[in-house]
Amino acid sequence: MPNTVLIGAPIDEGQRRPGCVMGPTAYRVAGLAQAIGDLGHGVEDWGDMVLPAVQAVSCPNPAVHHLAELLAWTEILADKVDDALSQGGLPIVLGGDHALALGSVSGAARFAARQDRPLFLLWLDAHSDFHTPLTTQSGNLHGTPVAYIAGRAGFEAFPPFPKPIPAERICLYGIRSVDPAEHAALLKHDIAINDMRVLDERGIVAPLREFLDMVRAAGGMLHVSLDVDFLDPSIAPAVGTTVPGGTTFREAHLVMELLHESALVTSLDLVELNPFLDERGRTAKLMVELVGSLMGRKVFDRPTRSF
Repeated sequence: MPNTVLIGAPIDEGQRRPGCVMGPTAYRVAGLAQAIGDLGHGVEDWGDMVLPAVQAVSCPNPAVHHLAELLAWTEILADKVDDALSQGGLPIVLGGDHALALGSVSGAARFAARQDRPLFLLWLDAHSDFHTPLTTQSGNLHGTPVAYIAGRAGFEAFPPFPKPIPAERICLYGIRSVDPAEHAALLKHDIAINDMRVLDERGIVAPLREFLDMVRAAGGMLHVSLDVDFLDPSIAPAVGTTVPGGTTFREAHLVMELLHESALVTSLDLVELNPFLDERGRTAKLMVELVGSLMGRKVFDRPTRSF
């Protein structure tokens, strides 16, 4: 596995609940770099990105907020992820809300296009994030990245997404909260929706293995976007968009271990951690542990806990 590159993305503008801006620091305090290094991987920390000067931009939907800031974040984050991949690294983007994926997946797609390799997307999230700036009612652009990545119309203010990812190369996994407008649009795009009903019926492993087999057969790159609300709020309270019925501790670690065994992951987002809502850092620590499993830590390596 290549050296990991930590990229701090203190992005708070994709939603309205303050706190995600503290996410990158929380991951560092929770020992992310050490956890990766202890598994024998190289780690570079490129620090936190700084929002550049923004230019005024308008949107036909009056609900949309912070569009100018998110355009700027998207461009600089795409450059950073592309740079990390170009240097042979595995970028891990420390968020920040899920709007950061507008940029992180753009950078991965740009690099994949130059390599003439297909990019696949595994979206570990309670939400499908398939709105566009024109369809969102909340105006929160953290609910739009998958639509941008899939090439939906309505993103005219954004740079054109480099080679939109076809529906069959996108896997929504752990979904359990989808707006009616998003649902209708998803059906038109035929994106694989592995919601919690599917995972309850088929189990955690089978749908994921099928998707990973597709990535492997295509010689593809795999971007994984891990939202805190993929996890059940009983074990991961530090997120502003909690939805009951998420994955358990054991299920989430199994997903990460399967991803490690596949050796297919080429870039990773860690998003929506809001330390202000956490309980003594438990969510940040759990997310760090999950990255450990993704990087090769085995289930029998786990220390005994006092809580």
